[in-house]
Amino acid sequence: MSFPVTAPLSLDDSRWRYRRSLASRVILLTTMAVGLAVAFVAAGAYVTVRMQLQATLDDSLLERAHGAAKYNVLAESEVPPSLLGAADVRMAYVRSDGRVFALDKIDPQLPLGKPELEVARGESADSVRTLQVGGDHYRVVTVPTGSGGASLVIAQSLEQQHSVLARLGIVMLGFGVVGVVVAGFAGWIVARNGLRPVRRLTAAVEAKARTEDLRPLPVEGDDEVARLAAAFNEMLIALDASRQRQRSLVADAGHELRTPLTSLRTNIDLLTQSDDAVGPTLEPEARAEVLDDIRSQIDELTTLIGDLTELARDDPPASVIEELELSEIVHQAFNRVRLRAPSLSFDVVAHPWWVVGDAAALERAITNLLDNAAKWSPAGGRVSCKLVDGVLTVDDDGPGIAEEDRPHVFDRFWRATESRTMPGSGLGLSIVRQVADRHSGTIEVASSASGGARLVLTIPGSPTRAGVAVRQPGT
Repeated sequence: MSFPVTAPLSLDDSRWRYRRSLASRVILLTTMAVGLAVAFVAAGAYVTVRMQLQATLDDSLLERAHGAAKYNVLAESEVPPSLLGAADVRMAYVRSDGRVFALDKIDPQLPLGKPELEVARGESADSVRTLQVGGDHYRVVTVPTGSGGASLVIAQSLEQQHSVLARLGIVMLGFGVVGVVVAGFAGWIVARNGLRPVRRLTAAVEAKARTEDLRPLPVEGDDEVARLAAAFNEMLIALDASRQRQRSLVADAGHELRTPLTSLRTNIDLLTQSDDAVGPTLEPEARAEVLDDIRSQIDELTTLIGDLTELARDDPPASVIEELELSEIVHQAFNRVRLRAPSLSFDVVAHPWWVVGDAAALERAITNLLDNAAKWSPAGGRVSCKLVDGVLTVDDDGPGIAEEDRPHVFDRFWRATESRTMPGSGLGLSIVRQVADRHSGTIEVASSASGGARLVLTIPGSPTRAGVAVRQPGT
């Protein structure tokens, strides 16, 4: 027989599984607070009443004792305490030599001791204490007699006082229980009404999760719930913007991929028909031209897919981070672009500049900048590239970039109206900005001295290798 095996419950799972709701916590805390307050008040009242009863009893006993001590006849004779107006007390007489005479002759006798003897000997003015006699508690008061050399002891049972305190405790306990119940009910009302905005916000958030409606929630007031709703609205706005960017990326990528795919399919169909016996036969030169066109379209698709993959990454891909001499990368990018634009002249000035980064990413970004300048420069134009103190400036002789277009030139797939018919996918400058961000750099656009476009890439570093700070790009 086999038994199902369940995964052990982690501490975090237990903490979340048994966590009380906010309403139950409000009720519990309210009840505990009122319960503690009632307990403190009850304890204070009980102690105050007990002390007051004790003080009243002590004053009464002392007054009785001083009045009875005036009758010396009590020293040697048995006198009923009722004759002295003390029918509820027990009385005794203590001499200075330690002999004790019980005036009431009631057993068991009072266990008198040193405090009473000290009063008889005149060492103490009086004595007040509590004694236990046969299971009962007595309040014992001792005062000196008028003739001296002896003391009178009067003791009164505390049973009545204990009975009063017991009834008082029961009454306070009853009121305490009622108070706690009322506090729990009040906490429930407070939780129900006070947390109503939280429940409404929770319901609205759950509805957003079900319907994927990203419209902001209405915000009323300026309390904590309103701040929470405002923060959630900011999250909705960010989420909606992310969704719009995702949709735009998919739509733009589909549009950019459609053109080379359509052209590629047309050329392949043309080659297929030329190989059929029914279709026309292509001349070798035309066939070679179609094949070259297919290769260029495949290269364009490969580049476009690589750019899309690069821009779609949330985290930078694994790369080799090392100390680099940026001027060498500039010359490598220049040599590559010069072969693709033989009709242009290039002016390259690169001072030494050491950085810590990804050589492949930096070379791709600089290549994109030079390709962009070469694409917009007319035949016979000049492309200027200068690296001075970590600032790479690339100028071209093209028409420049309009002021209203400059905020968008680094957006994905964005292209100016006049560049719609030119080759490219609109991703090159987006990759440049991404690389600049990963290397803690900046990229800006301006106008060159000739009226063309000027792109300025800044990468932090040092003119000497020893001054390069060891850090990771993007930090």
